[in-house]
Amino acid sequence: MPIIARTPADLPDKERLLSLSGLDFMRAILDGRLPGPPIGQTLNYRLHEVEDGRVSFRGTPEFAMTNPMGSVHGGWYGTLLDSAMACAVMTRVPRGSVYTTLEYKVNILRALPLGQEIECTGRVDHAGRSTGVAHGEIRGLADGKLYATGSTTCLIMAMG
Repeated sequence: MPIIARTPADLPDKERLLSLSGLDFMRAILDGRLPGPPIGQTLNYRLHEVEDGRVSFRGTPEFAMTNPMGSVHGGWYGTLLDSAMACAVMTRVPRGSVYTTLEYKVNILRALPLGQEIECTGRVDHAGRSTGVAHGEIRGLADGKLYATGSTTCLIMAMG
């Protein structure tokens, strides 16, 4: 069961991060051996599955995630897709390296009802020495509908 960092000091330090492959790092967060970032708690989503080249999160939009029109804010879709796609790239990052999102694109296909639990899955299309490319989707768990898709490019940096 994942645990959440409560303070910056709870997050893994640089030495610990660089000592693990990206896949091992993501598995350690999923298993609760390392704390995950608090953004998921803030926006009501959590890490669900980690595989080589694939990561999924589950979450449920609440009223606090709405825009002025009362629908789910586009930033919620974007944050979940960025998390899933970038963490999928992280599973391919070698020990001694880190990554960061360079850019991402989101296509919202339909309005997501408040209270509808979703699964957001990211899959790697390419992971090289310096860049990673991935795509993702948000689907309703109860209805199976596709609510949003996305794509990303990440920068992979060797720190050694």
